[in-house]
Amino acid sequence: MAKLYQLKTYSSESGHLTVFDDILPGGIKRVFYIYGAGVQPRAGHRHVQTVNALICLNGSCRVYNHNGKQETTYYLADPQQCLVLDPEDWHIMDEFTNDAVLLVVSNHPYDPADYIYEPYPGSRLVDEPVLLCTR
Repeated sequence: MAKLYQLKTYSSESGHLTVFDDILPGGIKRVFYIYGAGVQPRAGHRHVQTVNALICLNGSCRVYNHNGKQETTYYLADPQQCLVLDPEDWHIMDEFTNDAVLLVVSNHPYDPADYIYEPYPGSRLVDEPVLLCTR
């Protein structure tokens, strides 16, 4: 199941330093970021083995998560928060603000065979896709 972490942050008059450390099993193998997404939903999948960590560096976005048993919606709007998605966590990111930059850190390199696009039965946002882009 997804877990929300509060990242260690050190602040002084010269700014803030936030540390991403000891979060992903197996270390970091891939890093990418999403920006300019607008209201369009992203993702709509889960993984076979990849663990992803999501940090909204600027702006905000919504992350819907369903692990086959439980569904949760997270709003990421603080660069000191890190949402870790386990492989079984089917997820959709949406409701990006215009200034949103979502950083994704993965413990595996990209592999198309690692993606499972079929949602779990009863996924709330999948059954009612109009909800993806509303506030």
